[in-house]
Amino acid sequence: MRPSFRQFSAAADAQTKTPLNPAPEKPGANSGEMPTINHDMVHFKTSTNPHPLNIAKVSNESQFMDRHVPHPIWTESELQALKITHHEFQGMGDRLAYMAVKFARTCFDTFSLYRFGKITPNKVLNRAIFLETVAGCPGMAGGMLRHLRSLRRMDHDHGWIHTLLEEAENERMHLLTFIKLKQPDLYFRTWVVIAQGVFMNAFTLAYMINPHFCHRFVGYLEEEAVHTYTSIIDHIDNGDLHEWGTKTPAPQIAIDYWRMPPDANLRDLFLNVKADEANHRDVNHTFASLPSRNAEASYLFDAQGKPLPPKATS
Repeated sequence: MRPSFRQFSAAADAQTKTPLNPAPEKPGANSGEMPTINHDMVHFKTSTNPHPLNIAKVSNESQFMDRHVPHPIWTESELQALKITHHEFQGMGDRLAYMAVKFARTCFDTFSLYRFGKITPNKVLNRAIFLETVAGCPGMAGGMLRHLRSLRRMDHDHGWIHTLLEEAENERMHLLTFIKLKQPDLYFRTWVVIAQGVFMNAFTLAYMINPHFCHRFVGYLEEEAVHTYTSIIDHIDNGDLHEWGTKTPAPQIAIDYWRMPPDANLRDLFLNVKADEANHRDVNHTFASLPSRNAEASYLFDAQGKPLPPKATS
């Protein structure tokens, strides 16, 4: 018999409030082992909290299914080998997508005042937080529409849905990391609601009409993101953000998510975010270049979502 809400509330109040996992262990640098988590990115099933309906947790869950969203864990060599790339135009649609991205960036840089004056930590965090609230929309919109299409057609999706949803989740984790460094005020949050409402609806409609154009648009958008984070890292190394590379530690949520060394700093954080954006750039350009929306995509990416090198043709 399920306990009533009053019974559950009384039981919860009687319990000592503790973090999800007390005394967290320090994860090793790219050890491949899952660290102990002490913040709210952990799934309920891995926490020490009781289930609200007194349902017992499965102790040997791994033999059934691992439901954690996969995402790339970058090695030091991969981070240092990252390159700024640009996809050459393959038609008028690609040119229009690129022009739309450039127009959007110019408007945002102007109205946010990012392009004026010196770069400051406040400027960088405002920009990163705002853009990540929007960047998580395309993958969710595309994944949702392809999910519904798969249901209507009663057919497989050929690997697109999981890749797009992983992208959306990855962008959301960027946001949850950055808000550990700064909490936006009500004015900022109001503009986030407006921007998300406009962009999500517009992108969803556009994806229903022309998915190819949308993936190319996101590919060029991620190219700009790579430029942005490259500039931020340059400012950390040679400019006004030097303390981020020496004195400011990365938030614990970032260390756990990317499995960074325990002493990782904000420069390490931005390197990993830049690598994620470069990965999204390549994934979306790959999707945009596939011959049709029914093309098989599962063989194009590894288990972490990183694009695989093209197979050699004999």
